[in-house]
Amino acid sequence: MLKVRLTPRARRESFGGEREGALLVRVTSPPVEGAANAALVKLIGKAVGIPPSAVRITQGMSGRNKLLLLVGADVSHVRNVLESPDEEEVH
Repeated sequence: MLKVRLTPRARRESFGGEREGALLVRVTSPPVEGAANAALVKLIGKAVGIPPSAVRITQGMSGRNKLLLLVGADVSHVRNVLESPDEEEVH
């Protein structure tokens, strides 16, 4: 399980460190009709190298604080990949 704090409508998609044990993630999509959640799932999957279908939001569908289940991925490896300086900004 991976805790995430999502910021929608950001200027660019990026990972921004950690706050209170949650990974800070910014997406450009607005928080309407699941657009920000879809962008989050796609961004995490791409960064970690797993398909978006393997990223599931288990808690926080309508809030900023989310709990993600990454099927087939080791969470410690995921955190290392997402928190490394090379991965901070995603294009």
